[in-house]
Amino acid sequence: MKFGIDRLLSEPDLRAALKGRRVALLGHPASVTADLTHSLDALMACDDLNVTAAFGPQHGMRGDLQDNMMESPDFTDPRHGIPVFSLYGEARRPTAASMQTFDVLLVDMQDLGCRIYTFVTTLLYVLEESAKHGKAVWVLDRPNPAGRPVEGTTLLPGWESFVGAGPMPMRHGMTLGEMGRWFIDHFRLDVDYRVIEMQGWAPGQGPGFGWPSGERSWINPSPNAANLSMARAYAGTVMLEGTTLSEGRGTTRPLELFGAPDIDARAVIAEMQAFAPEWLDGCRLRDCWFEPTFHKHVGALCNGLQIHVDDPAYDHAAFRPWRLQALGFKAIRRLYPDYALWRDFPYEYVFDKLAIDVINGGPGLRQWVDDLAATPADLEALAGPDEAAWVELRKPFLLY
Repeated sequence: MKFGIDRLLSEPDLRAALKGRRVALLGHPASVTADLTHSLDALMACDDLNVTAAFGPQHGMRGDLQDNMMESPDFTDPRHGIPVFSLYGEARRPTAASMQTFDVLLVDMQDLGCRIYTFVTTLLYVLEESAKHGKAVWVLDRPNPAGRPVEGTTLLPGWESFVGAGPMPMRHGMTLGEMGRWFIDHFRLDVDYRVIEMQGWAPGQGPGFGWPSGERSWINPSPNAANLSMARAYAGTVMLEGTTLSEGRGTTRPLELFGAPDIDARAVIAEMQAFAPEWLDGCRLRDCWFEPTFHKHVGALCNGLQIHVDDPAYDHAAFRPWRLQALGFKAIRRLYPDYALWRDFPYEYVFDKLAIDVINGGPGLRQWVDDLAATPADLEALAGPDEAAWVELRKPFLLY
């Protein structure tokens, strides 16, 4: 198969539309061609392109910053001598000055298919600024490694943030190119927009179900997006960032496991199986021990569980990571009613709301977890209609 960047580089007719125009790239470490050349280097090597600037999202063009709320500076690319502007530094949007450095912005970012993964919000922001300044945006499309399934409640009005660009569910099942089409329609943006589509993407086919396993190397789009297993689990495990539980940062399997020094993982798994066994379908759970070398519970021995989605037991259609993680929270609440589960410090520069609510785009999930009388059916009643509505809403914007 071909990603958008590979088509642009191999098809002169596509590049012809860029003749005489200044081009900028929005990318990160996973912005690479089929032969693992970084997209910026590959574009600079094209004699018929005039690349004048670059932009980096959260974690930076170089992917060097580990955590949330760690900002990247602007810099000059040492190899090519062009400015690289940070969209996760003093500004989250391109500034008026940086918008004057290009005519067409090429967006080549590997996404994870999750509302909270901030690259999708950065796409919205560059679309909005490009509409204001009369610039064109081309998305060089890449796979959604989590595939087409949809899960989670829709972000509520008034809960927009850098991890919540608009009213979509947690797991949206779209590529960035498709998401841009929805953004333009939903926010009524007047912008010159184009998607360089992939060729041969088959999100319904195994073993990758969204990611071309065996065809393309996995490169971390952010420091803790270490592999396909993380991408599959992320729409659930990202909620751990709103809790006092470790999500495995400071281990070699971040966002595939969770735990703490003061929980009994086997008891948690047993409670999960007893409370909503159907939400465990499609994966395996294994109790484990780990000691984070940084971040939450640094240096403390944690008991926890790992979510395994990389063996023959994995069922792409059945696996529902958002429900699975919600069930993990519910099991802990039922076993330890007074457990200090919810993190009370700021998340992505939102200071007046609980992090778990910012992550979920509303308080519904937290309230369900904390209500000892709430049943699995109660959470289904919250999420099911939102998921069904999104499946219908997104149809006109799908390209594959």
